[in-house]
Amino acid sequence: MADKLKFALAVLLLVAGIAGFYLLAEQAMIVRVLAVLAGAGLAAAVAWQTEPGRRFFGFAREASNEAKKVVWPSRKETMQTTGLVFAFVVVMALFLWLTDKGLEWVLYDLVLGWRQS
Repeated sequence: MADKLKFALAVLLLVAGIAGFYLLAEQAMIVRVLAVLAGAGLAAAVAWQTEPGRRFFGFAREASNEAKKVVWPSRKETMQTTGLVFAFVVVMALFLWLTDKGLEWVLYDLVLGWRQS
């Protein structure tokens, strides 16, 4: 029950930070953004004190560690893959255009006879 109350408080703090953004409409944008960040920070601090919050932050930490283990492609590999994608798009565009024009010719000229002079 205590976790549910803490989580409800965290949601209220987050909502209060967002509401502060709109209530401080006359203030400078930095003050408004700081209100949102303060609400989000306090909400995260309160949520961290709950059991689901601890599990979530543990999961987020493990996910971050796994992302660090990813082997990202080099610039050369990225450029080659991008070039292949663009080439494939051009080839498919030409194929679809030729198919469209071929079907147009068959349908309008041969079947319906609309373009005969």
